[in-house]
This record gives sequence, C-alpha cells and structure tokens, in this order.
Amino acid sequence: MDKYRDSKKIDDALADLFGEPLITLPDPDSHAMSIRATALVFTDPASTRLLDYIERIAPSEATVLIIGETGTGKELVARQVHKLSHRHNGPFIAVNCGAFSESLVESELFGHERGAFTGALNARSGWFEAANGGTLFLDEIGDLPLSAQVKILRVLQEREVVRLGSRTAIPIDVRLVAATNVNLAAAVQAGRFREDLYYRLNVAALDLLPLRERPGDILPLAWHFMERYGKRLELSSVDLSAEAERALLVYAWPGNIRELENVIHHALLVCKNGKVTAVDLHLNPDFGMSSHHGNSASVGTPSTLKSLENALAALYEHPADNLFDTIEEAIIRTAYAYCESNQVQTGRLLGISRNILRHRLKRYGYLA
Repeated sequence: MDKYRDSKKIDDALADLFGEPLITLPDPDSHAMSIRATALVFTDPASTRLLDYIERIAPSEATVLIIGETGTGKELVARQVHKLSHRHNGPFIAVNCGAFSESLVESELFGHERGAFTGALNARSGWFEAANGGTLFLDEIGDLPLSAQVKILRVLQEREVVRLGSRTAIPIDVRLVAATNVNLAAAVQAGRFREDLYYRLNVAALDLLPLRERPGDILPLAWHFMERYGKRLELSSVDLSAEAERALLVYAWPGNIRELENVIHHALLVCKNGKVTAVDLHLNPDFGMSSHHGNSASVGTPSTLKSLENALAALYEHPADNLFDTIEEAIIRTAYAYCESNQVQTGRLLGISRNILRHRLKRYGYLA
C-alpha cells in the first residue's frame, strides 16, 4: 500500500488497486454531521454481488426496498439505482420519513391546497410531485403512520396524487425506492405496517450488510476518508500503521460506515505527522471484535437472558388479563425511565421508531 500513501489521489488508487467503484454523496463534506454513510465501496465479495444485483434491477421500473442498519449506505445505494436507471436525467429526491410529525407527513409527501388546514396559507406541492420524472427515495419508511401508508399504496397503484384539501388527482411518473432499518415483515405481523404495501414495495429487495459482515470494504473506505479529511486538515501526507489496519479490521463497527468515517476523522485530528496508530483510533472497547473474527457482540449475557426467561415463565404461570400489553408496557416504561424520558434514545434502545414509541407512550398514559 505504500505507493498509495503519497500525494496521489487515493480515490484513483483505490480503483487501480481494487478494481471496484467508490460512490459518495454529492458534496459529501456538507453532510459531515449526518448519521448517513457518505461513501460506499464495492470491494468485498458480498459487496460485488450486491453491485451486480443493483446493475441488473436499476434499468427496470421496479419498486426497490433497501434493508440495512443505520449508516450502511442505503441512500448511496438508492442514488446508484437512480444513476443506472433510465431516469438518471430526472430528479432524485431523498426524504426521511422519520423526520416528520404524524400531522405533517401527509402534507409533505402529497402536498396541500390553500386552506387545507390551519396555517396552510398557500398551495404547495409534495415530494411525490417534486420527484416527477425521476426517483423518490423514502428512508425509514417503517416510521410512517398507517394513514400515510394507505395513501402511498394508492399512489403506487393509480400513479397519481391528491393534495390535502383537493379532489383533483395529479398524474405523476415516479419510481419509488424505499429503505428501512427495521424488520417490516415483523412490523406487518404486529399491525404497524400494511401487508399490501409491504408486498408492493418488496418487488426488488436489496439487503445491505453491516460493515462487520463485509470486511473487505473496511480498509478501502478508511483510505478514502483518510484522503478526504487529510486534505481538509491540510496534511501533506497521511498514513495508517499496520497495527491500526489490524485494529480497523477486527472491530465490530456497530455504527457501520458512518462510525468508520468519524473514527478516521478523529484519528487525523490527534495523530502525529499524519501517521495514524491503533491508539489514535480510540475504538470503543465495549463492542469488541467483529463476527468474522469469531467473537460477535451479544444482545445480553446468558445469565441476564435466563433471568428474563424465568420472570416471563413466572408470569405465564399466573397470567394477568392482556398479558402481552402488560409485558409491552413494562418494557416501554423501564426503557423510557432508563433513558431519562428521552424519546429518541428510548426508540434507539428498543429498535423502534419515535412515532411508534410516542403512540405506545400515549396508550399507556405517559404522554398527553
């Protein structure tokens, strides 16, 4: 790797060395505080298989469902689908469904007419109309309330939208790419996601593996971020020690590509003379080694899980009315207390969206 550690563009060197593409967000530095991945490479065998599948489905008009953990590059994959499609000259609109309150999400997606609701002083088009002729990327689609899910299903079926406060349908020509970090099949079983919409979205499914399961991508991504932040920090040269490379490869990367970017950025801030050592990486010891090195992080210790199972068995012996609701309320209540009433942290801890959490908190009387 020494010849790639000089002033030569590392992005070009990656292409020469690994023979696989690297894709980034447009103007990635403007997304520095985002939780999104800002770069993605296709070097690991699992990634090259994914790229091959993307290249096969992109030219079609099929709806795409991207499934993957936060920070794995779902938006980048969506952009690649758009770039390789016949719609590449049209707009690409990315929308985070979890960013809207339930009262505003339908207006944002489908638009509204003047006077449709209090504060609607002017007519406004929604994101479906904005993406006409191109691709609409709906991230965190599992966070959408059921009422919005019904309308999205209708848009996909009828190829038209009706703004809030209007009775006139507006024809649209949009390809939908959706993404989620939750198990939509389980959400369907739990009644949180419409089954008909799930099957309508799941025409072409892209399973985006976490970084720990595609280790061949780790070092190419690390070198990309070294080059980007090295230029920003005006370092004349950047280098990774052999120990640092080994540390990067064995780490579990719970935050995926976004965490790797943050680690490299911080390492370049604290390292000496642009030489990054294993100590400079400041990797979180709580997450240990990745599963491809035979030591995956567990959800809980065996004794903790056994205690929980014993407690549940005791409840089954003398079941209360509405037992499932009782157990669910206990989970929500204790997690909410553990996170000091922080809804975002509670949702993240439990692996559910904030909208779902708020609905449960209201049901159990913790929110007005």
